[in-house]
Amino acid sequence: MKIFSIARACAVLGGLWVSIGGALAAAPPLFVLNSLEANVSVIDPVTWTETARIPTGKEPHHLYLTPDEKSIIVANALGDTLTFLDPRTAQIQRTVRGIVDPYHLRFTPDMKWFITAANRLNHVDFYRWDGKELTLVQRVATSRTPSHLWIDSRSTTVYSTMQDSDELVAIDIATQTIKWRTKTGAMPADVYGSPDDKRLFVGLTGSDSVEVFDVSGREPVSIKKIKTGNGAHAFRAAGDGRHLYVSNRVANSISKIDMTTQQVVESYPVPGGPDCMEVSADGRFIYVSSRWARKLSVVDTEAKKVVRQVTVGKSPHGVWTLQHAPR
Repeated sequence: MKIFSIARACAVLGGLWVSIGGALAAAPPLFVLNSLEANVSVIDPVTWTETARIPTGKEPHHLYLTPDEKSIIVANALGDTLTFLDPRTAQIQRTVRGIVDPYHLRFTPDMKWFITAANRLNHVDFYRWDGKELTLVQRVATSRTPSHLWIDSRSTTVYSTMQDSDELVAIDIATQTIKWRTKTGAMPADVYGSPDDKRLFVGLTGSDSVEVFDVSGREPVSIKKIKTGNGAHAFRAAGDGRHLYVSNRVANSISKIDMTTQQVVESYPVPGGPDCMEVSADGRFIYVSSRWARKLSVVDTEAKKVVRQVTVGKSPHGVWTLQHAPR
């Protein structure tokens, strides 16, 4: 039997042709969290079909990759659990219970801490991570409704927005105490830090802007509001180290921000309340959960429009895939 190339190699087994190249070229799936159905949609990025629905705890909102890249952690806020999934096969690995109200989650860059925002219970929790088990070390009381987290590149400070008290809080990681708090615009949601750690971008879901803070000094300073669209909510890096996408959930659009000039440079219409996003490895496509339409929408940034939609579950929120643009 002649084999001309790996990509074209086939073997005849019982009269059936099995494509070896197709199996080798299989792309890792996209995961979409269906917050009101307590499950995860698994999307094949080649056929653009939903291949599975994985049960989780109540209200899965956000997800994060473990440092060894062997697991995706789905945070089930109302279930008080974490669901570990294989990022390549979408198989359930295990469920960790007793993690109180894990709404948003992050690992510190130095991999020493796993931090969660307890959205409904008004605290930020610090867990030790030994590569397998999580141990609660400190619970930091905050203001009303801690929403999203950002950690600086040196693993010294975690920032958390306070959705219902309109604040941004900085917590010292070494001492696990609050360093400062400052007022923001209406209903701050996601927060993203510039590569040099000097600026923070905060999505104002109760407004039409992204608020920019200078955090390079002892005290934070609000320096600008970038008008993007009503319901400015979630961020995702474009992958080039300079540009940042923000979803405008009420305006039904995504804006591209130049973090250097602090200006909107492009905008894309997206129906159905665009929320969390992922960016393809080549930077061309944005995968976004259309929260009110039960869809995963695919935006072609060159054509500047939605080119595909996949039906998922109720209130889709977090979106993630292993093959993504650099953060």
